[in-house]
Amino acid sequence: MLTIYGVYRSRASRVYWMAEELGLEFASVPVLQARRVDNPLAADAPINTLSPDFVALNPMALIPAIQDGDLVMHESLAITLYLARKHGGTLAGQSVEEDGLLTMWTVWAATEVEIHTIKLVMTYDNGREGTEEGKATIAVANRSLKRPLAVLEKHLADHDYLVGDRFTAADLNLAEVLRYAQSEQALFDAHPAIDAWIKRCQSRPAYLAMQATRAKEPT
Repeated sequence: MLTIYGVYRSRASRVYWMAEELGLEFASVPVLQARRVDNPLAADAPINTLSPDFVALNPMALIPAIQDGDLVMHESLAITLYLARKHGGTLAGQSVEEDGLLTMWTVWAATEVEIHTIKLVMTYDNGREGTEEGKATIAVANRSLKRPLAVLEKHLADHDYLVGDRFTAADLNLAEVLRYAQSEQALFDAHPAIDAWIKRCQSRPAYLAMQATRAKEPT
């Protein structure tokens, strides 16, 4: 059975969403971020990213990680691509060319988009959006997103989804990366095709199921 390590309020949300999309049976092991634990190495500390047993599974000490039979993986965007390919169906590439495009958009999400959106979500999560430093961080992230969002807007102006005119793992990955920027409504107002696309992605039953479980977790 597939085992997913991580809480829903983390990048593990992508993996949980994919598992829901594929209708997979899975075990969930809640692993907290060490920063959320007063003393993560204490004997009575809840399992967290610095717990020795978890570090043995993922030496990067980050969530998520999965164990699927003998296979152990970390890196959330790679995990979702793996699960889509393993279990087939329309979420995976239907040809070598589509596989290439799914990989391209996923790598693009990580290298061109998430490096900026993660700064936004961390600023808000840490309550720094009202500070001068926080305002500056938000402003820089918004400026830095202009070029990649212009590229994405042009593509989505002629396509409902990223690859093959259907929802795929690439859409799931990029939608989760861009979710971190949804505090910035002006960005989406300026890119109507992106706004419509992310709403399509986030209206899917599997996404709503993931978010329903996520909402039950403590902040």
